[in-house]
Amino acid sequence: MHQFGFLGNFLITRNFNIFDFMNNLLITATDTDAGKTIITTALRAYYQVYFPHVKTGLMKLLQTGIEGDAEFYGRFFDDAVIPLRYNTPVAPPIASEKENKSIDLATIWHQLQKLSKTCDLVLIEGIGGLGCPLTHELTIADIAGTWRLESILVVPVKLGSIGHTVANVALARQQKIKLKGIIFNCVNPCSKEDINNWTPKDLIESLTQLPVLGYFPYLERIDNLQYLAEVVAEYLYLSNP
Repeated sequence: MHQFGFLGNFLITRNFNIFDFMNNLLITATDTDAGKTIITTALRAYYQVYFPHVKTGLMKLLQTGIEGDAEFYGRFFDDAVIPLRYNTPVAPPIASEKENKSIDLATIWHQLQKLSKTCDLVLIEGIGGLGCPLTHELTIADIAGTWRLESILVVPVKLGSIGHTVANVALARQQKIKLKGIIFNCVNPCSKEDINNWTPKDLIESLTQLPVLGYFPYLERIDNLQYLAEVVAEYLYLSNP
């Protein structure tokens, strides 16, 4: 069923005030399993612990799969917003076809607008990588660009990450996405030598002309918001809200 709410970049923004979303931050990535959910959770924990006066909201654009990020977020927060859900754990347009459901971008837009009006900062987790299709016509990059969502790019520390980073930054620039920086995430245990070989800071910053905001360490257990906040404070370089 090809019913997307708004078709094409022009119609996505035609009837909406895009400047409503300037207090939002999209956490996107080079691919799936880069650690967006953990980074998003850790960032919210950081703001809650160190800047309790900043009211934060939490949203994932949509979820595919019966169990996933909604259940993870539910371990820590009771207010995560996921406007659309599909049971099939595949790309959204394929999941919607299999389940004979629509992908209504208006629903996502209005939920985001509602959060933006009541929060100082809304953390938005994307789906897959920047090139992940949200509908048959639009990718996450299209949405981030036309909705003018400031973004952070999460990249797993592994062989090949340099090329993946450069390619995704190029896609972001093509769509006029404002990237605030890059976070490298140790999704598996990695040594300092691994980091220097696979994701060298100076080379990445030279190739992308973007700041590396830090290297998020591999965590054996993720069950404490205070600890996650401390990890962010120690390993990431973030500007104060």
